[in-house]
Amino acid sequence: MDAAKECGFAVSLTFIIAALISLTTLLTFNSDELWEFRHKIFRINGTIDSDEDVMSPNLTSCHQSYGRDDLLVYCCPPENPQNLKFIDFKFPEPSKPLRVRKPAHLLDEDYISKYSRAVSIMKSLPYSDPRSFSRQANLHCIFCTGAYDQKYSNISLNIHRAWFFFPWHRMFLHFHERILGSLIGDDTFALPFWNWDSPEGMTIPEMYMNEPLNHKERDGSHFPPKVADIDFVDKESGLGPQEQIEKNLAMMYNQLVSGAKKTELFMGCSYYPGEGGTCDGPGTVELAPHNTLHTWVGSSFNPQREDMGAFYSAARDPLFYAHHSNIDRMWEVWREIHGKNLPISDPAWLGSYFYFYDENLQLVRIKVSDVLDLSKLRYAYEKVNLPWLNKRPKPSVSPKLARQVLNLRDTGGSRFLYAEFGGNARNLEASMTVKVYRPEYQRTKKEKEEEEEVLVVYGIDVESNMYVKFDVYVNIADEMKINPGFREFAGTFVRLPQARSTDIGSRKSTLKLGISELIEDLEADGDDSIWVTLLPRTTSCMNTTIDGICIEYMR
Repeated sequence: MDAAKECGFAVSLTFIIAALISLTTLLTFNSDELWEFRHKIFRINGTIDSDEDVMSPNLTSCHQSYGRDDLLVYCCPPENPQNLKFIDFKFPEPSKPLRVRKPAHLLDEDYISKYSRAVSIMKSLPYSDPRSFSRQANLHCIFCTGAYDQKYSNISLNIHRAWFFFPWHRMFLHFHERILGSLIGDDTFALPFWNWDSPEGMTIPEMYMNEPLNHKERDGSHFPPKVADIDFVDKESGLGPQEQIEKNLAMMYNQLVSGAKKTELFMGCSYYPGEGGTCDGPGTVELAPHNTLHTWVGSSFNPQREDMGAFYSAARDPLFYAHHSNIDRMWEVWREIHGKNLPISDPAWLGSYFYFYDENLQLVRIKVSDVLDLSKLRYAYEKVNLPWLNKRPKPSVSPKLARQVLNLRDTGGSRFLYAEFGGNARNLEASMTVKVYRPEYQRTKKEKEEEEEVLVVYGIDVESNMYVKFDVYVNIADEMKINPGFREFAGTFVRLPQARSTDIGSRKSTLKLGISELIEDLEADGDDSIWVTLLPRTTSCMNTTIDGICIEYMR
């Protein structure tokens, strides 16, 4: 997997090997340190030594978990985990019909009737049946609230905010789709996708406004013909329909193209078994439009905009599956744009596995490596236009004018800070502008082609279980005249509520943003530093702190 070193951290390979093979040192390692020793060796060899070196859930460990700090939920399956027997996943026969997922806003009445009948049957099944709609919804709850522990560990497992986000949801949709098709005896049935990246599909599809696809826990002010806001905060943007569409397209360009040129930037951070392998560094699309649209759909009358606005309840809404179908499609689109045929080659990712019930009530173990080729899974996405692909944003003001303003900032008073915080975390109760030095601002053409310049906001500590969002800008001359539709926008940090009562919710986050193209467009490629502004978008940012900001280079 492409990955950059953490800022300020460099250890020579010789030192690592020498230290790790020291018998005296090994005898003093705790279990997590031993795992880290094995993992470093496996990364060198490109192999996995045992089942302990991949991520998987302990099916006997399911327990109550926190949906909110004030709400314990129990999403566990009713069957005795000691009696569970599973089979390994097998690809559908190549002769099976290809299931084609189509945009929801273009589907005909025959399809809508068929899909509605399948969901009605699924909703009628008892909770004891793992194919039932409530059991399907609780699968998401289990894996998103830390209800399962990792196998061989008492550390909780979570599939958000790291590199399992895309493959786990693909597995989930695959089995959900097959179950729906089997309930109506249709091998060709395919889930629709909510085509929110296209102007024609940016409203909630009409089919989801009628039973059984309707859902009462939604924001009524966002019903059609309201245009979705893929940059949603917790209040309305105030933009007209066409302005909202243009802003959405510019955001999509940043999240899929200029800000996601390296695998980690799109897929999220590397997440390994054991405490030492935990990470909280989501990829671009998971932050927005994934998180933002979850919040936009959820009901404003509920504490965390449930159902869609909170992990534990999101999959109760049928629209969840169309939303995630388009998220899954974005994975394929990103691979096509950037030529990433195999996004990650790390055996610890490829070999990690999860469990799902199939349409035959059989528990199936499926690996990440099983879901990388859609043709083998026998489904595809109908080709549609990508209107955002040519929406490269422009600067809010000319770079020359901006430079004149920026040159005055070194003497602009205490409001402007340097990125070295000296070990003291800084609060985000108000906008923060810092000067960040670029270690390699005189790179060769070859270096620029091979390496992405990455802006890193690290040590993000969210002290409240609330929706948190802040935006990151580079070299802005006037923050009152800026929004994500302009080139100065580097990216956004979005965190759906995650109970701090769990180790998942208490981790500090890292935000990594690709800025090579942005730097070029702002005509700042020859500068030894840039000005970075963190702009709070939610009041909850007053309970959020940052340890620092720096630049690294990612191959």
